[in-house]
Amino acid sequence: MVSHSELRKLFCSADAVCFDVDSTVIREEGIDELARFCGVEDAVSEMTRRAMGGAVPFKAALTERLALIQPSREQVQRLIAEHPPHLTPGIRELVSHLQERNVQVFLISGGFRSIVEHVASKLNIPSTNVFANRLKFYFNGEYAGFDEMQPTAESGGKGKVIKLLKEKFQFKKIVMIGDGATDMEACPPADVFIGFGGNVIRQQVKDNAEWYITDFVELLGELEE
Repeated sequence: MVSHSELRKLFCSADAVCFDVDSTVIREEGIDELARFCGVEDAVSEMTRRAMGGAVPFKAALTERLALIQPSREQVQRLIAEHPPHLTPGIRELVSHLQERNVQVFLISGGFRSIVEHVASKLNIPSTNVFANRLKFYFNGEYAGFDEMQPTAESGGKGKVIKLLKEKFQFKKIVMIGDGATDMEACPPADVFIGFGGNVIRQQVKDNAEWYITDFVELLGELEE
């Protein structure tokens, strides 16, 4: 068990900070918003709840939900244009503060790249620092599945991305911040996990995270001390 002061030191000296996106960086769950937009909200949000609680393997849950939604390319583009995701209060300031300290910021999401890249652009995070699932479409724009080769399509995928980042950039200390079971599982290989309950509280994460916050102001305060 690492003491809280040691966790704080690790956070303040991290080479890289990785954020989950849905219900962490943004207030919504992207897949639920897409389901609502496509008219199958209730069935899909129940599946999301089970997946985030760790009850269903991630890839199986993703396959099942997307088979129900069947989103076309046009629907995804319209969702982003008409119902853009809302940034969680404090995230813009926290990311820009980290970037000022030359800390690399990554977005690692089980959500969809087209939506996550839109979020990244609002936070001045380059698209090369985005790891998320890619939807596939037929030439006529209809849904054709998702890229199952992306590490984020698997249970344990966020940990695989962090391992890859350590190998590629020789990062010594990586912090993972997120609301769900899949984020907590990424530590290790992440050196610190910070549970975030500012949008939704997942009991399993709240009970097991060594550091749990409900407001990004707390982390801003750590950096400013």
